[in-house]
Amino acid sequence: MYPLVRELAADGIPVAVTCRVLKLARQPYYRWLTHPIGERELVAAYRANALFDAHRDDPEFGHRLLADEAHDAGQAMADRTAWRITSANRCWSAFGKKRGANGKKPGPPAHDDLVERDFTAKGPNQVWLTDITEHPTGEGKLYLCAVKDLWSGRIVGYSIDARMKSRLAVQALNNAVTARAALGVDVAGCIVHSDRGSQGGFNWSSQRVVV
Repeated sequence: MYPLVRELAADGIPVAVTCRVLKLARQPYYRWLTHPIGERELVAAYRANALFDAHRDDPEFGHRLLADEAHDAGQAMADRTAWRITSANRCWSAFGKKRGANGKKPGPPAHDDLVERDFTAKGPNQVWLTDITEHPTGEGKLYLCAVKDLWSGRIVGYSIDARMKSRLAVQALNNAVTARAALGVDVAGCIVHSDRGSQGGFNWSSQRVVV
């Protein structure tokens, strides 16, 4: 409201009158005139910019991953701080639940659930399961994406990266397909099932492998 008080004062309306109408104290307003942007506001603005830049590059990221990206950009903050900033500015993950003022429910899953919650397979390379795990190390976090054959329980592909981006899931799937191809196995049509992760884009849903 302080910029409004300043604009009205420039138009000839006394500051005392405006502050009384708006129920503002005058002393904080005068301090703001001397230092319009405080250190706290400046830090918050830099943090918000880093989070928004990360969200623009990876709109599927949630606030924790955005906080990691902001940290890499030189704006370290707690996960709670990242949540507060993104929540206040309605900066949601593309795969997250939409918080709407109209009370509407979130849209349908990004993909159909092809396994229909039936986690059984009649043979190899019919259903693959995939997920991403985070592992702290002395040099930072490492992310592992593994692909498991539901029938045998064996890991048929994986990828490791210091960043949890979409390429992590893509590389793991490519690794599995390449390994099967080296054995002369055609996996076209195999169902790849995952929860709705920020990289896979599923919601207890599945996609078929296209080779």
